Amino acid sequence: MRLLLDTVAFIWATSSPDRLSRKAMTALLYDEAVRELSAISLSEIAIKSAIGRLSLTERDVLTGIADLQMRVLPYTAEHASRLFGLPLHHPDPFDRQIVAQALAEDIPVVTSDEKFRLYKGVKVIW
Repeated sequence: MRLLLDTVAFIWATSSPDRLSRKAMTALLYDEAVRELSAISLSEIAIKSAIGRLSLTERDVLTGIADLQMRVLPYTAEHASRLFGLPLHHPDPFDRQIVAQALAEDIPVVTSDEKFRLYKGVKVIW
C-alpha cells in the first residue's frame, strides 16, 4: 500500500513520532507500506525554513527520508491539472497541491489536517 505523508506528518514522524495517531503510526510501520513524500513538501519545508517558520535543514530532511525509507514523489503536470477542478476547501497552496497529487495518484494521505477530508475521493489516514 502506498502512503503519501503530508508535510506535518513527515515532520512529526521524523522529530516527534509520539504526535502521530496510533492509526497513522501503524500504517507507517506496515512492512508492505510504500512511504512517499511529495516534492511539494520538500519545497514547503525549504521555503518555511528560509523565512524562519521552521528550523529544519536540508540534512534533517534527507536524513528523515532515509530513516523512514521514503520515496520522493515528483510533482507533475497531471498533478497540477487537478487543481483546476479542486474546490477551495483548503486555503494553503502546498496542501492543495498535495490533495491534487493524492487524487491523481489515487493514494491515501497521512495527515492530521481535517480539511483534507473535505475533498471527495481523498482517503485520509489518521
